[in-house]
Amino acid sequence: MSSDKNFTDNQLVTISSCFGKKLKVTVFGGSHEPQIGVTIHGLPEGILIDFKKMEQFLSRRAPGNSIFTTPRKEPDTPVVEAGLMNGKTTGEPLTIIIKNTNTRSGDYSALRDIPRPAHADFTASIKYGDTINMSGGGPFSARMTAPLCIAGAIALQLLEDLGISIGAHLYSVGDVQDTPFDPVTAGETDFSPLRESAFPVISPEKGSAMQSVIKAAMAEGDSVGGVVECCAVGVPAGMGGPMYDSIEGHLAQIFFGIPAVKGIEFGNGFAGSLLKGSQNNDAFCIDNGEVRTLTNNHGGILGGISSGMPLICRLAFKPTPSISKEQQSVSLSRKENKKLMITGRHDPCVVIRAVPVVEAAMAIGLLDLLLSK
Repeated sequence: MSSDKNFTDNQLVTISSCFGKKLKVTVFGGSHEPQIGVTIHGLPEGILIDFKKMEQFLSRRAPGNSIFTTPRKEPDTPVVEAGLMNGKTTGEPLTIIIKNTNTRSGDYSALRDIPRPAHADFTASIKYGDTINMSGGGPFSARMTAPLCIAGAIALQLLEDLGISIGAHLYSVGDVQDTPFDPVTAGETDFSPLRESAFPVISPEKGSAMQSVIKAAMAEGDSVGGVVECCAVGVPAGMGGPMYDSIEGHLAQIFFGIPAVKGIEFGNGFAGSLLKGSQNNDAFCIDNGEVRTLTNNHGGILGGISSGMPLICRLAFKPTPSISKEQQSVSLSRKENKKLMITGRHDPCVVIRAVPVVEAAMAIGLLDLLLSK
């Protein structure tokens, strides 16, 4: 992954972040800039893009649809700027933008001098100075996941045509954990109801408990973190490679680009470190003429290469840094300690809107690997 900054004298610059091999994705813009967008290189010519499906997918990530998310309401309407003719890809880079229409930059004016704890304000000031617009978090904002979801919506459509399905849910919020995907039998019948839910959990009881945790944090002016579990089925065996060509490494690069992600595990992950080899190993078997495993602690990846079993990963998201409680910070200009009260509109738990974002990242990564074969 790389970042670019294009300096123009006496003007703010636009930051872009790029990733991918055969399918190269560039996300650009900022939370309070006129627009955000994505450019995709490497899409085959003649692909018909279903924009109705894309907008439905974007609506799952959009803010302002729940008491558990930021009230900032954005239509998130995708606008094609290049690379499409008569609804089909031309083979040239595809650029799609989203206009930012509901910004309140005044909420962030004081933060140019007093950085918010756990935000990128301080580190961005060291690297970029005053050359970028950090209102609303600028290019570091979760707002930047909207163009990522545009690319993901396209990737999901192409993967669906190849028989690959992806789903995700709230694995945990705070200390409340949902029922996990069955690592052996998970499939589209599990994913479909989650896509239709405003609070995507497998267990309704656990979902209610999660909502209580979020409400309690909101009442205290605080926030909570959580984990998203994502699963892909239909992934053919043989994708990926050893060491730095591994599926884990390829996907992790994209996953860690999602704001607030602080940890990733595949398959049994960290829990596997508590087991013996005899417990963690997945025995092979023949099922309808295909080699499979009886269990799936490996999460569909062995030696960095897909095994044909469901590909399962979990992403840990930190609590939203912007909270209503008074916090300790500093004045960068005066070099003195300062107290900070953050105003503005913020998610009390970013994990809810992160579910489709993780699906998008998984889809882009898998499609890139397929196109690179």
